[in-house]
Amino acid sequence: MKKLGDLQVYQISLQLSDRAWKVYRQIPRQFQFDIGSQFIRAVDSIGANIAEGYGRYHYRDSMKFYYNARGSLWESKHWLLLLYKRGFLEEGEFSEFLISIELLGKKLNNFIGRLKDAE
Repeated sequence: MKKLGDLQVYQISLQLSDRAWKVYRQIPRQFQFDIGSQFIRAVDSIGANIAEGYGRYHYRDSMKFYYNARGSLWESKHWLLLLYKRGFLEEGEFSEFLISIELLGKKLNNFIGRLKDAE
């Protein structure tokens, strides 16, 4: 059995979290509490849900958390878009982050699909 840290979806989620914290630090302090903390919570929740699902014993229990991770990914996209639209991100930074989120979304969907097929 693989270790959690060996899962590609988990590794990518950790990279996204690191990147999100860099973005957060760029946001003016008066906006960090509102939009910034929502963004951080959503991005960090992706990896947290993958980890929790991985630690569960039963298939259905695990899948619930992987679906939650996918929901957090979509929430992260929402907050990323708002950060961009409100001028807290440059277009290049926004595009690069969005590409990473979409890559993780594909990988996560494939991960979930493989688990469903194995069951």
